[in-house]
Amino acid sequence: VNNCGLQLLIQTSSITDKSKPFEFRINKEQSSFHNRLLQHDLEKNYSGRQGDIQLDSTNFGSSSSITFPVLQRTAEEKILNSDRLTLERQKLTVCPVIDGEDHLRLLNFQHNFITRIQNISNLQHLVFLDLYDNQIEEISGLSTLRSLRVLLLGKNRIKKISNLENLKNLDVLDLHGNQITKIENISHLSELRVLNLARNLLTIVENLNGLDSLTELNLRHNQVSAIKDVDTLPRLQRLFLSFNNISSFEDILCLADSSTLSDITLDGNPIAQETWYKHTVLHHMMQLRQLDMKRITEEERRMASVAARKEEERKRESHKQTLLKEKKRLTICNIARQWEIQQNRIALVDSLNQDKDNEPCQINGSAAYVFPEESRSLDTILSSAVQGLSVLESHLVEVEGDTLCLYGAGALECLDRNWSVQTAGIIATVSFMFIDFDEIVQVLTKLKIKFPNSVHLKFKETNLVTLQQFNALAQMHRIEQLTVDPQGNPVVNFTLWKYYVLFRLNHFNLQRVNGVKVTDNDIVMAERLFGILAYVASSELPHYRMLSLFGESRRKQFHYLLEGKGKKSGIGSEESSDNRRNGVESRTRATLNYTTKDFHMEKLEEIKERKTFCQTYVENLVKEAADINMKNESLQKLWPQMFIELVRDAVIEIRNKNSYMKLCLQRITDQKQ
Repeated sequence: VNNCGLQLLIQTSSITDKSKPFEFRINKEQSSFHNRLLQHDLEKNYSGRQGDIQLDSTNFGSSSSITFPVLQRTAEEKILNSDRLTLERQKLTVCPVIDGEDHLRLLNFQHNFITRIQNISNLQHLVFLDLYDNQIEEISGLSTLRSLRVLLLGKNRIKKISNLENLKNLDVLDLHGNQITKIENISHLSELRVLNLARNLLTIVENLNGLDSLTELNLRHNQVSAIKDVDTLPRLQRLFLSFNNISSFEDILCLADSSTLSDITLDGNPIAQETWYKHTVLHHMMQLRQLDMKRITEEERRMASVAARKEEERKRESHKQTLLKEKKRLTICNIARQWEIQQNRIALVDSLNQDKDNEPCQINGSAAYVFPEESRSLDTILSSAVQGLSVLESHLVEVEGDTLCLYGAGALECLDRNWSVQTAGIIATVSFMFIDFDEIVQVLTKLKIKFPNSVHLKFKETNLVTLQQFNALAQMHRIEQLTVDPQGNPVVNFTLWKYYVLFRLNHFNLQRVNGVKVTDNDIVMAERLFGILAYVASSELPHYRMLSLFGESRRKQFHYLLEGKGKKSGIGSEESSDNRRNGVESRTRATLNYTTKDFHMEKLEEIKERKTFCQTYVENLVKEAADINMKNESLQKLWPQMFIELVRDAVIEIRNKNSYMKLCLQRITDQKQ
């Protein structure tokens, strides 16, 4: 018995012999229970206890077979602390049997080595149970404690939330510092206000339905990367998510749907390092009063609203650009497919024409055909394919910096539009893709006028097949670079194509061809290879045709040269370098031109029409001359007889002078009337 009148007799519950007592000392402890629960800068809910229990010494009996200690208090101690019992830091490994304490409301087992909850099922009135800092691995032995309101199991070894089915009146549940990986088996705790799951192994926050009274949820120092169901908590006010793995606002988007949240912490997460973090959170959770333990001011709300609005505009613009890029990609794919279909159709027609030339005239008296059914079938397939793709754009015009990109033949129509002076002035590169070169040739003059500063031409999938096609580029104003992609341009497979380009476009003083710098050796080689070609072409061309190739000033120069008053023999070899230096096209090279297939066909058709007209006109003239000659011959045959008859009629008429006079007067009178 000590000064306080407290006597603790601990004995085994299975031995009746109590004649051998054993004494040990318990250090004096004093603790208090604060009203404020779960201070946010600590990871356990309670730092002290209410009420004092002073233990100076205890006596207990023992025997050789010990199972559970039995704890008994004196009557005086029961009166002094009737409803609470503190047994913290007693190095207990099991819960002792507590006799005669059915009225206990507060029980403290803090800082012991207890591995299992047991021997407290008789404490029906227990409201507060503190088992902080023990070695408990499983929640058990609580099914009879229906009055329990506060359960503190922080800093144990619990791996699963379980066996809380009967604790429907639980108000505070502290499970921080355990090994819990999943929130479960708590949806029935409708009275729970405070839940502490800090310092566990949680990765996803879910299964919170049914916690209708929960106002505070602590999830600090976990591995949380996503949150669900928080918006279903009707009374949640404080949520602590510091030091987790939340990296994007989409992972916690449900928080924006909570109308009761007023305090939230997200510091220590990857998301908190983003520049838009604070603005985005405040914009989506306007009801917040504190963020990361700092009070939110109206100025911060206003700034957040402005920043969030800008961020939304940026995202919309980014989304718009993404859609435009995708539309561009689909359009280019569609143009490429149409181009491929067109090339396949041309190849098919050429093949059919070739087969038609080789087909026999008659087989057994009937004409031979080249599978017309199959031809119609393929044509139908190609047409249906084009119609199916027509829902997308069939051409694309795009300006990227100083480059004008034209995809598809329809894009050439952009040269008929009114371009602003600023835009037209900055265009230095024009890229043609999926456009037949013969169609490009027809708009080169417009291109030269619309974009006077263009110096770089690019061709990809344009059917550049022959060297002669490069002659058409001579009509441009200026070309410094020329890029011909091997894809869709078979002419690049010719070994000497580059030298022909340098020769024919010598007056442009080309700097690069297909990205490779042009050297003086390249120019010399081009002249050696193709110089004779221009001479032959010009010598075979009539003078009137030569004159038609030049302007007025150059026509005079050409006449001057023909008369022999200009350059002497030998000076003509310097013409090429002079023209190249002055940017003037050589008169001999000007004879090397290119006529497109369509233009050539039009010319042939025009010549045919002229020939037909001339033939018809001459035939009509011959016929008319023949008719005149026939009439003349007939007149020569009939004229003698006709002359005799005319003389005879005249003599008979004037034979009677009076009658003739009357007849003449009558004729005169009739004419006057």
